Amino acid sequence: MVAALDTLPPGCSWAAVRHVREQAAYHGVRNDQPLGNGSAHDEGAMCEVMVDGQIGYAGTADTSTEGLRAALARAAATTRAAAAQRLHAFDQAQRPPVQGRFASAHREPLAGADTARVLAYLLAASAAMRSDDARLVTRNAHASLVQTQQRYLSTNGADLDQRWQFVDIGLQATAAEGMQSQTRSWSRTGQWGAEALDLAQAGSEGRRIAHEALVLLQAPDCPTGRMDLLLMPDQMMLQIHESIGHPLELDRILGDERNYAGWSFVQPGDFGVLRYGSPLMNVCFDPGRDHALASYGWDDAGNPARRERLIEHGILRRGLGSLESQARSGLPGVANFRASSWNRAPIDRMANIDLEPGDATLDELIAQVDDGILMATNRSWSIDDYRNKFQFGCEWGQRIERGRLTGVVRNPNYRGVTVDFWNRLAGVGRDDAAYGTPYCGKGEPNQIIRVGHAAPPCLFRGVEVFGGGA
Repeated sequence: MVAALDTLPPGCSWAAVRHVREQAAYHGVRNDQPLGNGSAHDEGAMCEVMVDGQIGYAGTADTSTEGLRAALARAAATTRAAAAQRLHAFDQAQRPPVQGRFASAHREPLAGADTARVLAYLLAASAAMRSDDARLVTRNAHASLVQTQQRYLSTNGADLDQRWQFVDIGLQATAAEGMQSQTRSWSRTGQWGAEALDLAQAGSEGRRIAHEALVLLQAPDCPTGRMDLLLMPDQMMLQIHESIGHPLELDRILGDERNYAGWSFVQPGDFGVLRYGSPLMNVCFDPGRDHALASYGWDDAGNPARRERLIEHGILRRGLGSLESQARSGLPGVANFRASSWNRAPIDRMANIDLEPGDATLDELIAQVDDGILMATNRSWSIDDYRNKFQFGCEWGQRIERGRLTGVVRNPNYRGVTVDFWNRLAGVGRDDAAYGTPYCGKGEPNQIIRVGHAAPPCLFRGVEVFGGGA
């Protein structure tokens, strides 16, 4: 890599190479039978240049010095042709000359999780879900274990080495009787080592979700009407993702994503002014949280990753925009310029977006509700191109009446409009939990990337709730 940057193509004022090597293993079990074991190795480099204020890229799977030089030359040629049509003149201020190392926090390397160990874990989880063979028709368990190494070098002195260990474990139990079927699921997703394969946890969570799937079969449908809504952390994850994360991405606000992932209802003039939610709403970008799925030391432009407040006491303060988007928009952003692989150029992506904890226990939140629903675990979602109007369905629901949890209800759903919904936030729990998804899609060509979200239980007043038949 170093030798490839010794001599720049004509006209280039700056260049960089980002080399990525990723090793992944996939395992699955269904109804106590292994579905298969797979592995994948992916390796290549993205070469980046700056010509006349324009930044351009060329990817290559040939990581030899000659291969990298050829990719740099291709990048220079296409960038030179595009420079006359540039929207903004960039300079090296958007590519900091930083050096450093980052590694995922873990107790045990993923290299210690061989196929036999992972299968033993998944088979134990599948067995734990087995309690009613007649009605528990499907018991699934899967695990994806990924090890990624990334080296980034630039001609102005950047030298970054980042190494990650990603774990995505999921259990799912489906119960069916007559024309009715219900599913409960559990996941553990984050930057962990082989210690994530906790047999005791797999057993307890497997038994719980199997029992709850059976309970849902006998439960009445969720009622319809306006009532209080208590969302558990695993549903708050998607609420944050869709109605905070995506609308605050500055490239959406600038219009870059309008023909694919959509725009945003947020306008440049809203920063520092818009009351996004109630005064209880504090949201941060935190790429330094241990074990969260999207933790890192620097983004793919070399911008140091720091914790930043996005929304403070309900007021919108900062967007999710890279140094490039910040230069174009004049708005404050964060270190979130990320690519999904070596063969993609980085774009503005959310990372770890967290709703900060409050002071209430879960019991205290429940005690504040006279008539409402507790919902957990997302099952379906829909949100418009501006990330404004949304509708979510959950796996699990429980009625709250006169300050106490009462009966279970099935097929719970709710809908709302983003700013109105967050201004209904009336209670924030003190105990947060972190979740993540490796499947956030955006960009053309498409990029599937890992994101993380942490949140406590949250109480919202007067939300439109409805059942499966509404």
